[in-house]
Amino acid sequence: MLRTPPLVTVVALPGTGSDADFAARAFGPAARAHGLALHAVEPDPQAVISSCSAALDAAAARGPVLAAGISLGAAIALDWAARHRTAVVGVITALPAWTGAETAACPAALSASVTAQLLRTHGLEAMIAQMRASSPLWLADALEQSWRGQWPHLPAALDEAAGYAWPSVEALADIDVPVAVVGATDDPVHPIAVAEQWASTLPVAGLRRVTLDELGADPAVLGHAGFAELTRLSTSFAGRK
Repeated sequence: MLRTPPLVTVVALPGTGSDADFAARAFGPAARAHGLALHAVEPDPQAVISSCSAALDAAAARGPVLAAGISLGAAIALDWAARHRTAVVGVITALPAWTGAETAACPAALSASVTAQLLRTHGLEAMIAQMRASSPLWLADALEQSWRGQWPHLPAALDEAAGYAWPSVEALADIDVPVAVVGATDDPVHPIAVAEQWASTLPVAGLRRVTLDELGADPAVLGHAGFAELTRLSTSFAGRK
């Protein structure tokens, strides 16, 4: 009797201060289009990194995993894949922000650290108002939802994210699983040069470019771009181990 290959689960990790809802909107439509299960992770703001890693571990205990992440989630997904190469069929790294452990000049880390300090000083409501005044509507709506959900532990979550060591060039060069890198050409917090570096350094990788206007119109552009690149790299996900 033939055994049916186990279903691949797409584990979607949000970025710093974001939530499962945004991750689901980013990767859910593409996962459904490919007939794959989706688990969008709601990070624990008191243990962001470990809660995301635990969700990946739990999914891998059930079957093959396609790890997909945005910004910080992309780094966590790639680091996890490097440690679980037999469990992962591919990785989508959307909007990578940095390369290497030294994050003093990383725009995303600096933003997270400053925001955490301001939240402690001025409180949630004042910072939501400030964020809304300087952000596109789509981003402001998404961040207000996630910030309120993670309060009062949001500052600690942002500090943890700011201190996370991103994969080094050497680590990238050693990760031989298929990786789709999705970069935004006009995002100063997630420079396209970083996405280009990742795509050129990872052994089995390719780059897809989007714009912030496209992302704002429909977050699913990240998932569709990532799946399109993974399809180019490897024509089959299901059953791969």
